[in-house]
Amino acid sequence: MDPEHAGAVEGHIPSLRRYARSLTGSVDRADDLVQDCLERAVARFEQFQPGTDLRAWLFTILHNVHCDQARRRSRQGTQVPLEDCDHLLRLPARQGHSLELRDLHRAFVSLSPDHQRILLLAGVEGFSCEETARILGVAVGTVKSRLSRARDNLRFAHQRGPATSTDQPPAAVDQPPSGRRVAA
Repeated sequence: MDPEHAGAVEGHIPSLRRYARSLTGSVDRADDLVQDCLERAVARFEQFQPGTDLRAWLFTILHNVHCDQARRRSRQGTQVPLEDCDHLLRLPARQGHSLELRDLHRAFVSLSPDHQRILLLAGVEGFSCEETARILGVAVGTVKSRLSRARDNLRFAHQRGPATSTDQPPAAVDQPPSGRRVAA
């Protein structure tokens, strides 16, 4: 890889780390995921087609590496290192902004992985529907419909507030309630 391309790849590392962090939920695993992505990108750089979007190509690699690792982990079982969540056990949030972010995070993680990916790529990273479709390997129409449903579900989950042990999920998660009142 020539220095010009290496510099271009390096410029995308912060975005890759953000996306990897949201996929893994762990700084250490996110860094490992980005490292694996960059190793694969360097090893296969001859497959990159000049004139195409380098950022989308890197995100596609990151997404595919994450999927490969998730399949591997599903065969091995789930392990959660205590040090990744011990900061959550120490002190509760004391500021309104922190509570709002926590509630939004809870609503976000309650979404399906497909909806989370769509919102991250299109909403946070700013990819167009076409770019998101290429990264995820799905049709543009699928991205648009999932994005719409994901936004509706996130809005519904965030308005509903934190779930309690007695809360039951809505019957159709992909379709938030219409807001109409039913006469009793």
